Amino acid sequence: MSYSERNASPSLLAWSAGEHTLYRYVRAGAAEALQFNPWMLQWEASGALPDDVTAVASGTEALRLVFTGAAARRVPIGIIGPRDASSEEITSAYELGRMLAEVGLQLICGGKGGVMEAACKGHLEAGGLPIGVLPDTEWREGNPYVAIPLATGIGPVRNAILARASVALVAIGGGYGTLTEMAYGLHFGRPVFTLGDSPFVEGAVGCKKLDEVIAHIAEHLISDAPVAD
Repeated sequence: MSYSERNASPSLLAWSAGEHTLYRYVRAGAAEALQFNPWMLQWEASGALPDDVTAVASGTEALRLVFTGAAARRVPIGIIGPRDASSEEITSAYELGRMLAEVGLQLICGGKGGVMEAACKGHLEAGGLPIGVLPDTEWREGNPYVAIPLATGIGPVRNAILARASVALVAIGGGYGTLTEMAYGLHFGRPVFTLGDSPFVEGAVGCKKLDEVIAHIAEHLISDAPVAD
């Protein structure tokens, strides 16, 4: 069942504010449920449900509830794109960086200008701590909004590190550099989402709106999270 189909059906997700825990019913109307472990990012068997559970309207709302909590592991979402970005790409990158911070997600990027700088700015201004994996030898070479600069000194080879470190990648426009990051991401089994005029790579999922990107990330991290043995 696709994400949109799940979202259109009665919610199987429930939240306990008292326990600060997300639950998923095994099926609609069932008493049995799983609980989400925000550190291991997996579903686990649950005991009796708390009395204060309430339905969660969407995967995106579940994402916010889980990842704005102190107990969640901050796995990074990669934003990739060109330094010579268009004004539309800059705006999209800024807004996506901001949206990631607002739902509690960690941002990682190449730490330079253009799309990377705009994404870092949006993330930092919304309370996030963006990570920049720099090709340079010195941390000062990063853009002014990188909170956690990682100076690798390995040049464009750092694209592979960025793709490997991300649990999902979002491309906003881009050329050959972005293309390599997308290809690395798919090779490493990472979901890759695209916006705007991003290069076409078979296996990447095209998105028209920023909300759609966040919904796909929610599906990957929560709805499709593994169930512990």
